[in-house]
Amino acid sequence: VELVESGGGLVQFGGSLKLSCAGSGVNLDDYAIGWFRQAPGKEREGVSCISSSDASTLYADSVKGRFTISRDHAKNTVYLQMNNLGPDDTAVYECAYARQCSFFYYTYLHWGQGTQVTVSS
Repeated sequence: VELVESGGGLVQFGGSLKLSCAGSGVNLDDYAIGWFRQAPGKEREGVSCISSSDASTLYADSVKGRFTISRDHAKNTVYLQMNNLGPDDTAVYECAYARQCSFFYYTYLHWGQGTQVTVSS
């Protein structure tokens, strides 16, 4: 089982990035998929989550209106479209899967390795 994040990088203030979380050895359709981030010296923070049925999504207040989570079932991949990025969005972003959508990181069963997002001011 493997989750592989990609799409991170360096972007200017106000720019956009699209992160991908690809599943290998696991059918992501069976799980809720969450995106978390951790900045240096800060605790891990839940960013967004999509339920296994795609019926519901969850966003942290800090990203509402700027980030959008979605799935491509055919590619077994979940995306996080991030717009209007600011320096506070700089962090390592990780995806993970769980039975239910939440921001309780301890409920997640498996994690990817993370991808770095750096926003320059």
